Amino acid sequence: MAGDSAGELIGRVRGRVSVGAKGNRFLELLEGGRIPRERLSWLAGEEYRIVDSDRRSFALLAARYPEPPAGDFFLALAQGESQAFRLLHDFAAALGLGEKDLQAYEPQPLAQAYPAYLAQRALFGTAAEVALAMLTNLEEWGNYCARTASALRAQYGLSDEAIAFFTFFADSPPDFAAQATEVVAAGLAAGEAPADLARAARLLHDYEAAFWNSLATGLS
Repeated sequence: MAGDSAGELIGRVRGRVSVGAKGNRFLELLEGGRIPRERLSWLAGEEYRIVDSDRRSFALLAARYPEPPAGDFFLALAQGESQAFRLLHDFAAALGLGEKDLQAYEPQPLAQAYPAYLAQRALFGTAAEVALAMLTNLEEWGNYCARTASALRAQYGLSDEAIAFFTFFADSPPDFAAQATEVVAAGLAAGEAPADLARAARLLHDYEAAFWNSLATGLS
């Protein structure tokens, strides 16, 4: 991968992530209406921890890399997570969960591997690592959120307001891809190793898969 341009690296990593991607058992069960309502509470509880952690991670990255293009990119992501955090409470409320319930929820370890790794990279990694990881994971994450929203509406009768958290993430933010590509390009221009960036993207993708898999644990 030495000498790759940002576009070439992004395309290469996307291809590898796509080849390694497996089915999402939780979503398959959800689309069949076979997820118990209690397990939907898991989804709300896990996302409550994840979104709160991710917005702090993006804010930290914006502070570590304040100059454009990275500063604007990560600040926008932090603001987006703040908006999503508010929308998540509507989903939780539709399940009968309040703030105290979300705070009391005990998260599953593997479900929290994704935000833990993102926080690690926010503290010790580079802007380009995180930008590439977010960019290569975006399409799959957006598709999963769109499917979740559709299934919650069709199979569980939830309102548009209740599923707004998932529809929010179904579409990428304006200029997200262009900004992320700029951040990756800046990292490569500064001499960052493409293999290091690709590794971060692969790991973040695998940790997201662990999140979905943990939600399906024990379900037939």
